[in-house]
Amino acid sequence: MKLKLIYPKWPKLPNQPEFHLPPHGPVCFAAAVPDSVDLEFCDEHVDSLNLDDSPDLVGISAMLTCQMPRAWEIADAYRARNIPVIMGGIGTMLHAEESQEHADSVFLGEAEGHMETVIADLASGSLKQVYDFMRDHPDIELVGPARRSILNRERYNFRGMQMVDLIHASRGCRYACYPCCTEYLGGRNFRPRPIDAVVAELEGIDNDRFFFVDNSLAQDDQWEKDLFRAIAPLKKKWISHPIKDDDEILDLAAEAGCWYVYQAVFDTSDTIRNRIKRLQERGIGVEGTVLLGLDDHDEDGIKRLVDFLMEIELDLAEFTVLTPFKHTRARAELEQAGRILHNDWKRYTAGEVVYQPALMSPEKLAEMYQYAWDTFYGNGGKELKMAKLFLNVMRKQKADGTYKRPSLSRSRTW
Repeated sequence: MKLKLIYPKWPKLPNQPEFHLPPHGPVCFAAAVPDSVDLEFCDEHVDSLNLDDSPDLVGISAMLTCQMPRAWEIADAYRARNIPVIMGGIGTMLHAEESQEHADSVFLGEAEGHMETVIADLASGSLKQVYDFMRDHPDIELVGPARRSILNRERYNFRGMQMVDLIHASRGCRYACYPCCTEYLGGRNFRPRPIDAVVAELEGIDNDRFFFVDNSLAQDDQWEKDLFRAIAPLKKKWISHPIKDDDEILDLAAEAGCWYVYQAVFDTSDTIRNRIKRLQERGIGVEGTVLLGLDDHDEDGIKRLVDFLMEIELDLAEFTVLTPFKHTRARAELEQAGRILHNDWKRYTAGEVVYQPALMSPEKLAEMYQYAWDTFYGNGGKELKMAKLFLNVMRKQKADGTYKRPSLSRSRTW
């Protein structure tokens, strides 16, 4: 049986340098597919998609809302030739009902332990319209190494530098943040993988740098400490979402190779100032994730926030506009108030204003969003600030003897 797995393109934000990380969802899904299945993978960001072939089954893995229109277009093209299509991934889970209009089958939830059933149903001609495992999370010990062999690794680079590999050490998130859909997708129970399994997977990745894509590593203090102690001997360098603002944990993170972290910056408080300072004092860079357009944001407030980011010498900033994705508290409240402007999902990129802000017009918020990018990066583009972080990690690697000089035969690693 031949399965063609496709990761559709999505519109990139104009303010960001265009680069492509190796996708995480498809390689996790592929690891759950039985070995007897002949699996071909196409990431439309780096590969040309041939819509004229005839696999036995097309699988479409979609992560983002703005990815869904292209996913549905691909599904329609294959189904027009009577080739069955199954859709899955975070984007599909958020848009399950719409996806049923375009696919023969929709897979909701995590794939581990379930794909044998799907493949058997296809072989017997009894593929179900919906496989709903949203609340039937697999035993976390079933989560094995992602199947990165399906990736065309040479194409995931930025100006000759190989991008980080993605890995997750846990699933679920005990927090329930206002704009986030993680509570709906993965539940609020923190489900950590066995640490030895995470270490083994990292040892098997031929890359000195990686990205923990967990929603937050700061969910269980002892687990976080144990994880950092376990990965420290690998001498790899890594990125993650927030880590606990605790002296011991921060020290362990630095010793374990933390390169930089994503930190939400939602106000100009001393709490945020000190948190960023404490990371930077340990040689850990900070990329602020800055959400604009909350109900207490006005023009002057956004300007003050940008000034604050520059004052504290934040390493990088990633500005986004509040976007009411389905199955979030933000969506429910804005929808109830009649403040959603449209459901043109391709424009739900977090770079466009798709709702009515409380204290300014949509046009003014769009203007302030661009102001934030232009002002913060006014003394040099994002690529220059990214280069500074790259030099920082080179220094770290030289200090611990793991730096490998780039050569023509070896891609540099970002």
